[in-house]
Formats: sequence, structure tokens, C-alpha cells
Amino acid sequence: MKHSFDDTIIALSTPPGESAIAVIRLSGENSIELVDKHFPAKDLTLVKSHTLHFGTLQSLENELLDEVVISIFKAPNSYTGENTVEISTHGSPYIVSKVLKNLISSGARQADRGEFTLRAYLNGKMDLSQAEAVADIIASDSDESHRMAMQQMRGGISKRIQTLRQELIDFAALLELELDFSEEDVEFADRTRLKALLHSIFQEIESLKASFDLGNVMKNGVATVIAGRPNAGKSTLLNALLQDRRAIVSDIAGTTRDSIEEVLNINGLKYRLIDTAGIRMTEDTIEAEGVERTLLHVQNAKILLYLFDIMHSSPEEVETDIQELISKNHLNPKTKILLLANKSDLSQNIDLDDFREKMGDAEILSISALNNDDVEDLKSKLYDSIISGKVTEDKSMINNIRHYEALQKANESLQIALDAMNAGTSTDLIALDIRNVLFHLGLITGEVSSEDLLDSIFTRFCIGK
Repeated sequence: MKHSFDDTIIALSTPPGESAIAVIRLSGENSIELVDKHFPAKDLTLVKSHTLHFGTLQSLENELLDEVVISIFKAPNSYTGENTVEISTHGSPYIVSKVLKNLISSGARQADRGEFTLRAYLNGKMDLSQAEAVADIIASDSDESHRMAMQQMRGGISKRIQTLRQELIDFAALLELELDFSEEDVEFADRTRLKALLHSIFQEIESLKASFDLGNVMKNGVATVIAGRPNAGKSTLLNALLQDRRAIVSDIAGTTRDSIEEVLNINGLKYRLIDTAGIRMTEDTIEAEGVERTLLHVQNAKILLYLFDIMHSSPEEVETDIQELISKNHLNPKTKILLLANKSDLSQNIDLDDFREKMGDAEILSISALNNDDVEDLKSKLYDSIISGKVTEDKSMINNIRHYEALQKANESLQIALDAMNAGTSTDLIALDIRNVLFHLGLITGEVSSEDLLDSIFTRFCIGK
């Protein structure tokens, strides 16, 4: 973004297309004066902040554009921290286009992507992690992703990072003071207390890092792969979970040649269900490609639902299938495996003990995908396998890969500082390591930033936000 931040920017803040109402937003020192030229009903420069005003919007040539409601927000009490105007017009694309054209002709500039929120960050209305949470709120599509984004926007992560950083800054200042008096061999920073603080911060950062796996799936959804041999009932299970005939079901083995992906919401958490081609050796070129894609999905799965036909599968066959996935590195060691003994409706005396003996710790559930038997139990297990006991209302979680990488680098520098202290390294080198920790923590909240970093973050926003 190379534009001047002294400009008055303008953008449509509601989605394009026909609607009852469209909202056009302006921000900048001259935004109120600019809109006032087109609003003859009253002098907007004299009205109070946070007030609404009804009237007509006109071109400078007195052409009627629309009847509108004008909202006035005066600096610094606005979203951006600047004078801000929001114009509510009728939601005709033609009207919106005319209003934008006239206001741009009067001196406004089309806003860049995310420029309103960027100005809010630059004007101290929010820090960088809170600004990123704004984009997450807009993109949220489940209860959990929304709750987590709201918590971050209200400073959940920021407060923890700022507390850690301030504690470290206080000690770093003492180390820097020692360097000023290096010739007098004085020690202002108690090394025992400093080492204890570094250990404490290290553990706190590890705790935040550990939350990333859960935070990431709550934000982006849980990759859940339905796999198994042909004709095990995978597509029937997908339909049962979705309560919709999404996949074609047939008694003919190998019907599913490609992956089908759908979203299932369980208690506010999003699961990305992926129905895959049956795993088997085949000379059919198309089916072989489907099997190859299945193995790629299995490799990236957070949860693997491995389905087998209880009437035609032995414990040894199921064990062999899973072990082959493991031995050929198709299965991530962190993937949660749920073994599903399908077609329980065809046998009244299902005994899973032999399967449990072969599969060890793997969890096994008998179901009938066709009759929806125990499908609700399966949903409960899916939810518990991700959430169980891990989430509280006030627990902050990392869900942003940029934050995770910054924390990783901060702890690498912390470890170097601790090793240096144990080795009796000079104060100037320890101080350098601590500066690196502060730098990486500052990247999260924006106390340390660069133009490239800001461009990378804010260009992912929609225009108008």
C-alpha cells in the first residue's frame, strides 16, 4: 500500500449486488466536509459525533442521487480513529456506483483492501493480532471459530503477549544498564531471578504453542477422512452424517472414483468430511487415481474414520489395512483413528473383542450407516475427540500460523539465552538474545512491524473493511 494516509478513503462496506440497503464508508480528516458538499439537508460539519441524519444525497450539479441516512463518527471515537462517515443508501448497484463516482470526483480515493482496519491499527485503535481477528470474524462460519475470533479481537492473545513482553522488557532494561557500566563490573539484574523469569516465559509460550493444533482446527475445520475398502459403506456413512443423499450409493464395488468433500457442524465445530475411493489394488486407471488421492487425504487427516464391513472383514484384515497405511507413511502419527464396524444391522451378535485385541488402543464403534444406527454416538465421539476438556471460555488459543511461527522463534531465542546464562556467557550476548525474544513477540501484536508484513496481512481483507 503506497498511498498517503492523509487521503480520504471510500468503499462499499456491504456485499455488492442488489439488497435493501447498501453502506458506503469514508474515513479521513476531510471525510465529513467532503460528504457535506453533497448533503444539502444540514451542515454535517456542525453536528455531533455518533448521530444519524436523513436527507437527500446530490451531485455537485444538484442531480438527485438517493435518499440516504448519514452516520457521523468524529475522531478519535471511530473505528479507524479518524473522522468517519457511513452512508446508508438503497441497495441498487446503479445507485451505489453513482454515489461512489460522485464522492470520488469530490476528492475521495477508493480504499485498498483492509485499509480501514489498517488505519485503525496505525491509529492505535487495536493491535495487529486484534486486526487479524477482524478478518477471522468476517470469515467465521461456526460457533467455535466465531467465539475464538471474538476473544482474540477483544485482546485475549494480546494481553498474554504484552504481559510476557513487559516482564522481559523490565529485566532487559537492567541488562542494558549493566552494559553502560561494563567497565565497573556491576550487576543490576539478579541472574537467578532472570533465569527463573526466562523459564517461566518459555513455559508460557510453550502453552500457547500447544494450543495451535486445536485453535487451527476450530478456525479452519477438522479434516475428517472416511476411508476403507470398496463397498464398506463409506458413501452411505457420509449421507447418514449429513442427513442428505450427497453421495451416490451402489452395491457395485469401486463406485466412488474421486473424493467428495462436505461440511458437518457438530455443536458449533466444523468438520470437513471427505468421502474417498475404496483402497485396493486396481488396474482401472481412473480408480487407481482415486485411490492415490485417498491416500493423500489420509495423510492430511486430523481424524480417520476407517470403515469396514463387519460381515466380511476379519480382525487380521483390518489390522493389516491400518499397519500398511502406517508403514507406507500414509498415516500421520498424530491422526486420531476411529474404527467403524459397519452393517451391524445384518448381524445380531456382533463381538468386537477380537478386533479390539488386534487393534490395541484404537477405538472401535459398531454402526449401521444404512439405518442410521449409532450415527449420533459417532458424532459425539467426533466432537469429544477434538474438544473434550480442552476449551474454557477464558482460554486464549493460537489459531494463526504467523503467530505460531513467531512464538517458535521467540522460544528458540529464549533457549539460547538460557544456555548462554548456564555457560556464563557475557552480558552483551545474553542481552542480544533477549532482544530477539522481544522482537518476535512484538511481531505478533505489531509493536514490531514492517511495510511488507502489513501488506501481507491487510491485503487479505475485503475492500470496505
